[in-house]
Order: sequence, then structure tokens, then C-alpha cells
Amino acid sequence: MVNIQKDISLKPYNTFGISANATGFVEVRSEDELIELLRKDITKEPFLILGGGSNVLFTRDFQGLVVKISIPGISSTITDDGIEVTAGAGVVWNDLVMYCVEYGFAGMENLSLIPGTVGASPVQNIGAYGVELKDIFKSCTALEIRTGIKRIFSLDDCRFTYRDSIFKTELKGRYIITSVVFKLTDQPKLNTQYGAIQDELKSRNIDDPTIRNISDVVSSIRVGKLPDPSTIGNAGSFFKNPVINANSFSKVYSNFPNVVHYSMSDGMEKLAAGWLIEQCGFKGIIVGNTGTWKHQALVLVNHGRATGAEVYSFSEHIIETVNARFGVLLEREVNIM
Repeated sequence: MVNIQKDISLKPYNTFGISANATGFVEVRSEDELIELLRKDITKEPFLILGGGSNVLFTRDFQGLVVKISIPGISSTITDDGIEVTAGAGVVWNDLVMYCVEYGFAGMENLSLIPGTVGASPVQNIGAYGVELKDIFKSCTALEIRTGIKRIFSLDDCRFTYRDSIFKTELKGRYIITSVVFKLTDQPKLNTQYGAIQDELKSRNIDDPTIRNISDVVSSIRVGKLPDPSTIGNAGSFFKNPVINANSFSKVYSNFPNVVHYSMSDGMEKLAAGWLIEQCGFKGIIVGNTGTWKHQALVLVNHGRATGAEVYSFSEHIIETVNARFGVLLEREVNIM
């Protein structure tokens, strides 16, 4: 039976460590519990679906019901096409990655140590080091909030684009994901195109890497660049890497020929947001109780007593400064509440 609590602090439930309260809070640990909750017609008041709290910034108290999804479970099935791994929406993402690496299931090793839970991964189309969720996604099961009806979304249904999906656009706030099925393989095709991975493999004298080697290397790179939320509040990358067309890129390149960028298959160019921010002098600076991480300007941090409004204001200053210098408008990756 679901237990709705009143006036709960959300500080333990967001990796930024921001102090905020919710007028209602409930944790669901199974699909049946979620169905029971939906029958209570939770849409009568504002509500928020929360996974690991690693991609949210609370700028104020939440006047409504926070629903924390903690549905567990990982299972795998061998099929004619490879291996299907099913995980509950509440599974910690990196626990899933480690499960797959342990059993030799290849495909998500480049996504090691990304914070958050499985249920949030299709919403955001998470990605890192040349791999995106859409590359290994088969389907997800979700419940429609208004009716409680179960629906299975295929790869095409989700309309994945860079850090985006149908769950962030036309179906935003309409479904709650309960489980995800991933399509993996026992015949690895390793993606080592990112220079940082190649450099780290070389430094370790690894010429013929395994998926465990790739996972270890990616984890090491992330630990070196990104702060641990248990020691300093943060939500990982705060901004998306901006994707611009060829004409816009030529203008940037003509003025800044050393701009860090990645050419995309559709002719668009992806710029490194961290590089843009760093060029504006923001790397490692402290502004009041917030600032950017000393090793990665893309990460905003809470130095202990920052409010969400303070972090938001600082991010606005970064956006304005980068746009003034490069003519590129940064977009926040973190959800602002």
C-alpha cells in the first residue's frame, strides 16, 4: 500500500543538495503500487516524477506531490538477435552498466558512471563518449498518468534526438516509465573514437580492450573530470552541447578557429559547451555559494549553502556571457523546478 507523506525535505533526493520541501511525497517500489497511486487521481494537484534526482534543480519548495520511482529488478534473455536486458525504472543506472559488463553484454560500457536511474534514461536520451541511449534501446513500458493504462514504446515511438525524446516534448508529464528493455550483444563493437578514451587506453598499455577496459577507462575519465555529488552538490553536465547549422558554425569558426567541435552525420556541428564556458573565464570560479567545477566548466556546483535560485541566476549569467561572445545560445540540460 502506498504511503503519501506530508511536508518532506527534498534535500536527500537531489544530487545538488538543494534545500527544498514538498507538500507531498511518495515512493513507489512496483508497477502495482504505481497503478494504485494513479487510481487516487494524483493529477488533481501538481506532481513531479523523481528518479535519482541527478538532473533537477529546485529553485523553490514544491507545492504538490513528488513521486519517487524506486522500481527494482534486472533480468536478461538471449534472443536470435542478441541479448535483451530488462531493468526496473528505479535501478541505479551504473548498477545496470556494471551488471552488463560483468556478464559480458556489450553496448552500454561507454555510458558508465552516468548518474541517475534507468527510468530517466529514455526521457533524456542519455549519452557519453560517442554512445547514446537510442543506440541500445529496444522499448520501454510506461503508465499513462491520467488513465493508468499501460503502453509499450518502441524505439521509433520515442523519437529520440540529442538529449531529447517524446517524453520531453508532446508527451511531457503524461507518462511514467516503469521499465526499459535494452538490446545488447555478446559480440562487442567497441567505440573508442573519443580521444580521451584512446589516450587513457594508451597510458594503460591496452592494445586490445575489452568492454570492462572501456568501462574502467570511461569511469576513470569521469571521476577525474566530474565531482562526486556525495562530497559536493552537482547535477553533472548543467548545459547541453549546442548543435548548430553549417552557416552558424562558419561564423563561429571564422572568429574562433580553435573551437572544439564534432561534425554530425546530418551536417550539423556540435560544439563543446564546456569549452565555450571556459573561454569566457568561468572554469573553477566561485560566485557566492555556487560556481563551476575546477576540472570541468560544464558542471555547476553547490559549495554547501547555495539555493536553487542562486544556481539558476549564475547559470543565466553564463548563458548571457557565452551568447554575447560566441553568438551561441546554451540550453540547460538540468530540469528547473
